[in-house]
Amino acid sequence: MNAPTLSIPGLLVMDMDSTTIKIECIDEIAALAGVGEEVAAVTELAMLGELDFSQSLHQRVAKLEHAPENILAQVASNIPLMEGLETLVSELKKHHWRVAIASGGFTYFADHLKQMLSLDAAVANVLEIKNNLLTGKVLGEVIDAKAKANCLVQLKNEFNIAPTQTVAMGDGANDLVMMAAAHLGVAFHAKPLVLAQADACITTSGLDCLLHWLK
Repeated sequence: MNAPTLSIPGLLVMDMDSTTIKIECIDEIAALAGVGEEVAAVTELAMLGELDFSQSLHQRVAKLEHAPENILAQVASNIPLMEGLETLVSELKKHHWRVAIASGGFTYFADHLKQMLSLDAAVANVLEIKNNLLTGKVLGEVIDAKAKANCLVQLKNEFNIAPTQTVAMGDGANDLVMMAAAHLGVAFHAKPLVLAQADACITTSGLDCLLHWLK
């Protein structure tokens, strides 16, 4: 397979949690809300593909009911970016590529990254908040594996990107459909199930390692 090239515009869509950032935001929120261990256990099962993602998301968010909204700001203010993220984004931008996040996480953090890195798009789940408290519910459509793949296709069409110029990168089972929809699906520090199905893998380096494939 010929990899996409930097010589013409392309599209990179990345997962957020444990891909563009070093944490799983829901686990950090849960820790601050006092339900860390039970939520982290469900997150791990979902990422391994042993639990339906949408079902697991609702289960985990339900445990956050009555948590104060300000814990979201606490997590956002300390988000550790993945090594190589800023280099990768700036290099792709120089070559007129579009860069986006499609996440099963939350808009609060995805929008924060979009603004910080001047990304072209960020799609994620919306946490319902009432009276400055999390309700334990997600608003609207859940951004699951299929929705992530749809996001890639929609952005490709919106930005008029050639199908052979699309890249998707992620670490969990819910990234596989999006990775399959892209011309190049890259597993990043990924679960075994994802490594087995990816076109390419980054196992020890930072995100900017992707640039080695894009000539």
